[in-house]
Amino acid sequence: QVQLAESGGGWVQPVGSLTLSCVASGSTLSIYSMTWYRQAPGRQREMVAHITDNDITLVDSVKGRFTIARGNAKNTVFLQMARLSPEDTAIYYCRLIDTHAYVYWGQGTQVNVSS
Repeated sequence: QVQLAESGGGWVQPVGSLTLSCVASGSTLSIYSMTWYRQAPGRQREMVAHITDNDITLVDSVKGRFTIARGNAKNTVFLQMARLSPEDTAIYYCRLIDTHAYVYWGQGTQVNVSS
């Protein structure tokens, strides 16, 4: 079983920055991909950033502002968020897919952007 722990959320003023972390642990770990999703109140969950060994994908609304990266240990993924706006307010979730196609989700971390 794999557990995911997100951290780094909080309150930030517009145009501020935050970095989210997601650490995978458990009977690991043959990771295929790690992905950040977010869900704003009243909206569907959306993919924000996705990373595999060979590819990085960012949703258009965050390109140029957000960066996704893996840690040296490969079981950690970071989401560096800059120039945040109130539209980025959401619960951010980490998802991991392993090489057996099992899917794991974290509990989420809240990001609030307001003045």
